Amino acid sequence: TPGMIIFFDWDNESGQDGLPDHVGIVQKVENGTIYTIEGNSGDICKVKTYTKEHYEIKVYGIPKY
Repeated sequence: TPGMIIFFDWDNESGQDGLPDHVGIVQKVENGTIYTIEGNSGDICKVKTYTKEHYEIKVYGIPKY
């Protein structure tokens, strides 16, 4: 859902550790693709896309806006 916080567990040289390494904000979801707004992505803020089944997505948070 737009506005949710998406948490990622990046796969690095030691693998995934089960803990969130990065967060983004869900902008929208269309046809199984999640559009996020993320900072610290190559030192800029940008829109990125993932499939709903992307293995590095750990969990979603629902802020009390």
